[in-house]
Amino acid sequence: MPFGGQIQPPIRVLVIDDEAGVRRIFCRLLTRAEMEVTEASDGFEALAILEKQRFDVILSDITMPGLSGVALLEAIRKLDLTTQVIYATGNPSLETAVRAVELGAMRYLTKPIDHRQLVETVQEAARLHRLAELKQQAMSLLGSGHPLASDRMGLQTAFLRVLEHLTLHYQPVVSVRSGRIWGYEALLRSADPALPSPHAVLEAAEQLQKLPDLGRRVRGLAAQAAARLPDGVRLLVNLHPSDLEDPDILATNAPLTAYAARVILEVTERADISGKRELENHAAALRSLGYGVAIDDLGAGYAGLLSFLQLRPQVAKLDMGLIRNIHKDPRRQAVTQSMIQLCRELNVEVIVEGIETVEERDVLRDLGCDLMQGFLFARPAPDFVTLSLEPRP
Repeated sequence: MPFGGQIQPPIRVLVIDDEAGVRRIFCRLLTRAEMEVTEASDGFEALAILEKQRFDVILSDITMPGLSGVALLEAIRKLDLTTQVIYATGNPSLETAVRAVELGAMRYLTKPIDHRQLVETVQEAARLHRLAELKQQAMSLLGSGHPLASDRMGLQTAFLRVLEHLTLHYQPVVSVRSGRIWGYEALLRSADPALPSPHAVLEAAEQLQKLPDLGRRVRGLAAQAAARLPDGVRLLVNLHPSDLEDPDILATNAPLTAYAARVILEVTERADISGKRELENHAAALRSLGYGVAIDDLGAGYAGLLSFLQLRPQVAKLDMGLIRNIHKDPRRQAVTQSMIQLCRELNVEVIVEGIETVEERDVLRDLGCDLMQGFLFARPAPDFVTLSLEPRP
């Protein structure tokens, strides 16, 4: 039935089978049901078609020469995460059925297939595909970073793809008084359209319970960056609070541990750490390895100064929302100055991030802040940028 009373275009089906007789039967049945049908004789031909066309439903054999149906589905998921896949096979096995379900196949039909069942299954699959497309459109309008959040199988496929191609960009932290670069923050970047932002990648990792995998990947990339840091410069690496409970981060043979003396691990105060009882011990263990510990987004978090008590950081980064247009707001100035003074009394260095204007920089310098980060100085870049800044004592 049409959605919302609107006439829908014909269902687009790709039929893949190495037996010409089977293809003819399937194509004839689906065409009689007023569907648009394209056929392919094997997996490689199907992939070539899929690079140029999109389909609502794919009806595929499993046992085919060259590229099996399961291998084909793995490739399909990299091209289109919403297309519904139905398997039709004369040689069923438990192993292939389980793998098909893992990859998100909608149905697993055994030949010979009842003609009515075949048509109804394809129609159901097409409705699911169009529903998935509508959900993507709705979530896009609502500003969601990743429209596939409710499609666990699709989300997992996208996350694994992102994990493989993940990169880091680096934004300098500068000392305004000396005019020199004090350090660089390593920032996660994804070019994948399914999970295009750091927030989307992190949220996917949380949903899929893959935070340890993401954390280890980021730390591995950070170790490669730390190996080529300029002399006397630090690398700030963001952590999710759960990363502090990963045994890998405390391993003496972990890639990043070799550079611990030059690395500061940032834990955001936006995350709720109140239930993580061992964080204080884990943070102490990290410091014993030589790492510095920082609190990120101070002033925006769940727990106020609980982070200080548990993590005992050497560095605190003030939340950028606190300092936006600070030159126009005496109340923000008073709060910021008090936080800077409190950190100083606790022997905690302060970094103010999100600096975009000269006016913000000058007011913060007058309030006693030296270390700053933001677009005013440099945007994140794939490599370490160099800056020539005038000292401002």
